[in-house]
Amino acid sequence: MFHRRFRFLFLLLAFASALAAENKADLIANYRISARYNATEKSLDGRETLTWTNTSRFDVPDLRFHLYMNAFKNEKSTFNRESRGQLRGDRLEKDKSPWGWIDVKRLSLAGIDLTKSIEFIHPDDKNADDQTVIRVPLATPVKPGETIELQIEFKTKFPKVFARTGYAGTFLLAGQWFPKIGVRETSAWNCHQFHANSEFFADYGRYDVDLTVPSNQIIGATGELVSKTATGDNTTYTFHQENIHDFAWTIQPNYLKLERIFRADREVSEAELQTVMKRHNIPREEARLTDVKVTLLLQPEHASQAERHFKSTFQAIKWFGLWYGHYPHRTLTVVDPPHNGNGAGGMEYPTFITAGTSWLTSANDGDPEEVVVHEFGHQFWQGQVGSNEFEAAWMDEGFNTYSTGKVMDLVYRRRNLGLSAFGIPIGWYSTVPTNNTIEMNRSAYLGIGPKLDDLARDAWQYRNAGSYAGNSYMRPGLMLTTLERILGEEPMERVMRAYQQKYRYRHPKPEDFVAMFPGMTPYFDQTIFGSNVIDYKVDGVTSKPVKPLLGVFDKGGAKITVTPKDLEKANKKKDEDYLNTIFIRREGEVVLPVEVRITFKNGEVINEKWDGAYRWVKYEYTRKSEVKQVEVDPGHKLALDVNFANNSWTAEPDLSVVVKWSSTLLFWIQNVLHIASVVA
Repeated sequence: MFHRRFRFLFLLLAFASALAAENKADLIANYRISARYNATEKSLDGRETLTWTNTSRFDVPDLRFHLYMNAFKNEKSTFNRESRGQLRGDRLEKDKSPWGWIDVKRLSLAGIDLTKSIEFIHPDDKNADDQTVIRVPLATPVKPGETIELQIEFKTKFPKVFARTGYAGTFLLAGQWFPKIGVRETSAWNCHQFHANSEFFADYGRYDVDLTVPSNQIIGATGELVSKTATGDNTTYTFHQENIHDFAWTIQPNYLKLERIFRADREVSEAELQTVMKRHNIPREEARLTDVKVTLLLQPEHASQAERHFKSTFQAIKWFGLWYGHYPHRTLTVVDPPHNGNGAGGMEYPTFITAGTSWLTSANDGDPEEVVVHEFGHQFWQGQVGSNEFEAAWMDEGFNTYSTGKVMDLVYRRRNLGLSAFGIPIGWYSTVPTNNTIEMNRSAYLGIGPKLDDLARDAWQYRNAGSYAGNSYMRPGLMLTTLERILGEEPMERVMRAYQQKYRYRHPKPEDFVAMFPGMTPYFDQTIFGSNVIDYKVDGVTSKPVKPLLGVFDKGGAKITVTPKDLEKANKKKDEDYLNTIFIRREGEVVLPVEVRITFKNGEVINEKWDGAYRWVKYEYTRKSEVKQVEVDPGHKLALDVNFANNSWTAEPDLSVVVKWSSTLLFWIQNVLHIASVVA
């Protein structure tokens, strides 16, 4: 099914797709925002000028906007109905947590007030009480290629920290805080409601944002700081950034603010640069990375962890850049939320990420390292490649799980379970150090339930939060690892880089990614567009002495007579022949070629390759030795196999294997219980 020639085909495609020059975004949605924050009310008043271009081939008769903050307006919102007030380790205390909301006070186009024509719509679930999407009918449709400019006045009230935004004491994370236009796709809007199990999707543009906050606050935000002006007790900060699709910011008066420069020429060796140039057949200018100003906003009690934050940030910039193309922006802000603001941890916005740690963390537990690497990875798979997190969350979270694991294994030689995927610092959960990235993801994937849903599914339509996690993070991560092991690490890296470069500042769909691998469609059909699993097993092994039979036999035209005396003589021989019979069975529905290794007691090894097409295959060998061991997929290339325990058979029980699998079983049961408490 997967012929060797396919490898050359997709390599040619990868080279053809790699771009010699960096892509530039189509600046479709450009924002000029001025906002004043009221620290007492935990609210802001904003003015927004939105310049939007119709890049489709069709007239656009109306506009649609996300009002994400209304997810926290009341108990009747779709977000709260789905989450039941609990998400990512946070619990919304209904009697104690003030609600958050956003109100469009005025919206006008070309001097015409459209405010009264605004209507709330519910494209996903028909929940009439949900107010996270609005429709604005237009008197005159926007023509293809036409650009319009809207003036919007709004007021935002922040909730107590819950699900990626809000305040905790003097800390504030402002995420999804302004009216945000949807994405126009051909003849329709892609503008979904805000769901508990989904994140975001938006077009690229230019952002110029003025933020007026109390002067005692330390601020961090998306983009580059252009100016700073103090007026009385307040200070106005102006930030600018192009080629992005969102903007977030934070303030807290007692942040420990530290800055360092990622110096590309210092962090990347000549040998590493040469490897990239050779592997991807690209010139030095395309292979080299660029300098990045990294700002770390740290909680004072975590001052001793500053070096760990910077190291993991620099390693992420380096390896994601070498593998997939350089990080294109000049700044990156890393935020360490306070302990009472945990819900703000583990989140990504363009040039701006929130991490998460604990003062109890130890040097080897991967906390905060994995959170930092994971959230930075989103700069590539969601920040630059604009994946639709509503409809194909796996194209961001899954790709990032795969990439994060590679960095953690390479740099730290170990990895934790991966709960940073939920924005939960790893150190709060029981972990077991390991050099095997895949084992931890497998444990979570198997514990959650590998057949609950198809992998390819709208984020809010998975059966539950656990299935969303398994199918958006762990399962696609394992799918990519399996693909890498089938094709080879270097070929896989070439195609992943070509994909990242080709669709940088675009909105790729699943079929675009699949098209990067000619000839591999059957693999993706089985592992993405369905819920079937891989499971190969050793289904039986026998080794029986071959006894001569009495009688007259024809051998090559000659007559051979076996007498009782001949039989007695043969039975006294010590070097008798054995008929070794091995059955291998495909328990799962996914059909993939698999390797089989048979080892005999005399040291002889036979390697077979089975196409897996039928349910079972039988191998027979007559040898002077019995079978000692049989291994299916001995290199564990098929990381998606749901049961490694049945992949091998040994003549004498190996107690070390029993101990290993018992420990692993206890480990993932423990962690699944932790996951359940997070996503329930």
